[in-house]
Amino acid sequence: QDQEFGADLWFPLPAPLCLLTLLLPPLSSAAPISPAKPISQAYSLALYMQKNTSTLLQTYLQYQGSPFSDPGFSAPELQLSSLPSAAVSFKIWHALEDAERLSRAQGAFLALTQHLQLVGDDQTDLNPDSPILLAQLRAARLRAQGLLGNMAAIMTALGLPIPPEEDTLGLVRFGASAFERKCRGYVVTREYGHWTDRAVRDLALLKAK
Repeated sequence: QDQEFGADLWFPLPAPLCLLTLLLPPLSSAAPISPAKPISQAYSLALYMQKNTSTLLQTYLQYQGSPFSDPGFSAPELQLSSLPSAAVSFKIWHALEDAERLSRAQGAFLALTQHLQLVGDDQTDLNPDSPILLAQLRAARLRAQGLLGNMAAIMTALGLPIPPEEDTLGLVRFGASAFERKCRGYVVTREYGHWTDRAVRDLALLKAK
């Protein structure tokens, strides 16, 4: 008697395929990613960056002329509203949760990558015959992008949400004077160094945990 094809229709699996289905682990049982490796990578990169930040700042000031190139020049009162300051009291910094510390650092280095691009464009216009400075600015931007990627990997491994990428520059004054652009670049290169120092301390604390 012919059997009708219905819901009970089945075909026996070949023996090797049956064995394969038994050996394959369920997709949901994948082991969580350890944060140890991305933390170590980020810490190593931050230490490498730290060795070059003072050189970048001094090279930048050297090419801007007086008063920037004058011995001992410093203008801590100069700030950019579009770039978060790295300055924070030790008590507040130490009390931050890991998630908040990483989020602030990630936001800062996102802003720095965008600001370093702007400073590079400014210096290409103001100091086109300064290949050393332009190369150092490009290298700083690429390293900031690398650290940004490492921090995203850490946050993913820790199960923390990664803040969406956004435009941190806002409205840029393209008609800014040469002096204003030099001031802007000074703040960016200075804060790049300060945020790198802070990132080293952030990551050292996280690494110790």
